Amino acid sequence: MLTRLAPSPTGAFHLGNARTFLINYLLARQNGWRILLRVEDLDGPRIKAGADRAGIEDLKWLEIGWDEGPVYQAWRNAEYRAAAERLVAEGKAYPCICSRREVELAASAPHAEDGAAVYPGTCRGRFSSIEVAERVAGRAPAVRFRVPPGEVSFIDQFAGKVTYDPARQLGDFVILKADGTAAYQLAVVLDDAGAGVTHVVRGDDLLDSTPRQILLYRALELAEKLPVYFHLPLVVGTDGRRLAKRHGDTRISHYRAKGVSASQMLALLARWSGVECDEEVTMAELIARFDLGKMPRRPVVLGDEDEWWLTGK
Repeated sequence: MLTRLAPSPTGAFHLGNARTFLINYLLARQNGWRILLRVEDLDGPRIKAGADRAGIEDLKWLEIGWDEGPVYQAWRNAEYRAAAERLVAEGKAYPCICSRREVELAASAPHAEDGAAVYPGTCRGRFSSIEVAERVAGRAPAVRFRVPPGEVSFIDQFAGKVTYDPARQLGDFVILKADGTAAYQLAVVLDDAGAGVTHVVRGDDLLDSTPRQILLYRALELAEKLPVYFHLPLVVGTDGRRLAKRHGDTRISHYRAKGVSASQMLALLARWSGVECDEEVTMAELIARFDLGKMPRRPVVLGDEDEWWLTGK
């Protein structure tokens, strides 16, 4: 059995990331899963130089370890592109020349629950191949997955039974960007299936990615490799939104620079994860005491008392 820690070097490693990775690590050590460290570095313009190394150092500082890796998604981009082209050839995906702005402005485009525009299908059946679309547009197209009708249900090990109607709620989604790099959904499916990942632990902001990924597993004839999912509530600010710069400096490196010890940080993350503990705690104690059944069912709110817990200010 294998799980993965999958940091993205688009920014600094913060308290919310740390809590999710900690729970993933604890579950792995309790259940005998091996751990792969995979750096998800495909979001080119947003990648921060050195962020991968800094994140790895923060993981080591917290004693969140791994058994394999690190591996980088960018190493496999040729494989992602080949898979996207295969899906186009099989009629399961199609080239799309619409810009994001055009999708948002489409009068017929409904909107997903998070406010994102649902693609209205403008380029469905429009081009016979990626090459034809490129000649018509004068630029490289993106590739969208053709979402079939019908519901997709799965049992999440934390959230319970989850059902989506992807065609109505999510729409046809991009699997290959116009710049030739793979989109998150396709890369994650190919990486997890290729590595043999059996258990995925991540934040519930990615819950609606799961039906998309299930459809891709099926389309790529990898359904037998579908992993078990755990989607955990996020750490949010007092405004209810997931942690970001607007909530102040919540980077792990920020607290390290202030002299916060790893055991102090672990104690806060443990309290957020349903483990009662003193002001400091060891990783060995957490492995022995963590119980997924005692995890808070709602998002954890980062408040002034948490800042005081760490820094005394």
